[in-house]
Amino acid sequence: MQAKPADSFHVAALGRREAILILAAAAAMISIAMGIRQSLGLFQTPVSKDLGIKAADFAFAIAIQNIIWGVTQPFIGAVIDKFGPRTVALFGSSLYVVALAIAATATSGLAIMAGAGVLVGVALSCTTSAIGSNVAARVVLPTRRSLAFGIISAAGSIGTFFAAPIGQAVIQSGGWRMGFWVFLGLALLLFPAALIGGRAERISNATPRDASLTMKAALIEAGTHSGYVVMTLAYFVCGLQLVFLTTHLPSYLALCGLDPMLSAKALATIGLFNVFGSWAFGWLGDRYRKRTLLGMIYVLRSIALAVYFLLPASDTTTLVFAAIMGFLWLGVIPLVNGLVSEIFGIRYLATLTGIAFFSHQVGSFLGAWGGGAIFDALGSYDRAVQFGVITGLIAGLAQLLMNDRPLARMGGPSKPQPEPQGVPAAR
Repeated sequence: MQAKPADSFHVAALGRREAILILAAAAAMISIAMGIRQSLGLFQTPVSKDLGIKAADFAFAIAIQNIIWGVTQPFIGAVIDKFGPRTVALFGSSLYVVALAIAATATSGLAIMAGAGVLVGVALSCTTSAIGSNVAARVVLPTRRSLAFGIISAAGSIGTFFAAPIGQAVIQSGGWRMGFWVFLGLALLLFPAALIGGRAERISNATPRDASLTMKAALIEAGTHSGYVVMTLAYFVCGLQLVFLTTHLPSYLALCGLDPMLSAKALATIGLFNVFGSWAFGWLGDRYRKRTLLGMIYVLRSIALAVYFLLPASDTTTLVFAAIMGFLWLGVIPLVNGLVSEIFGIRYLATLTGIAFFSHQVGSFLGAWGGGAIFDALGSYDRAVQFGVITGLIAGLAQLLMNDRPLARMGGPSKPQPEPQGVPAAR
């Protein structure tokens, strides 16, 4: 039996209970994968000391992870768009387990590079946002997609909320190798989540508007749409700011002489508040202009970075900063996914968001490796923070002014959406 077009899908077509189960499984997969990944900064100091490598060497492994994640995401996204999410998710789950086993048994920086760097990077392409957006777009009504993207995005931070304190506690009590083994145990839970979430491929992601659209034509559409180009370039700054923090905040707090457990508390706080932030921006994205919300996120993040690093570090300032950044952390994902689906439709959603995500990961590479390189050269993170603040303000302004008109085949050019003071929620 032919799958129903996504635009005509209502939850009842699958059954509400099954649709919720599929979304919950996809969210759980992202939660586990992102929770582990965003806690890897906790390993930098103990791994560097034990293996006799520089902070920049560990940071470079995380930087490689991010660039590999970015390079592979468009190709993995294309596979998901064409063949569905299940097989890709199972492959990524297997790769994640292997990667953590290599990291746990590492005796050199090269092994850390291979495990926590290269293999985790590929695994993340198969188990995180591309999978989540593809699943949500298939099983959720168009009027609710931004909220669904936000809920899926929030799942990544639920994982960080639990994984970071667990990881830090295990590292302190049993060492960094035991920390990696515990994370490997968590990664085994990816397999049932992949199997259940993969049921979404029973619903087609093709619609009458794009059933005959080729990949080449979709790429040409995106490349000639000025708004998509601006959004993709601004995404670079998102990666730079966030991965700089997850990689280097633990080391910065250690330099300030603060309790190592504060790093885990800060990451957990980021995770907790991102649950609210991702949901909130997803909810707002269904009602107000997404480009305005994106610009606000970049500007507010940059202000928060500047203020925190100008103030003396303490438990209070760190946790308040973590709460603010957490609220603004992954709210970009439902907004970017929502803009792509509005402008181009969902036929090649994973591919087009994957290309934008590549820009994000180039920024992540610079944030992880560049931050370590600047610290090794100058003994301070000041210049890295200044660069992050300036580029964030530029990205925010560009995002506020982007062209967000849908393509003609999607019903555009359309009237601009109202600014945040008017449109009632879709029911």
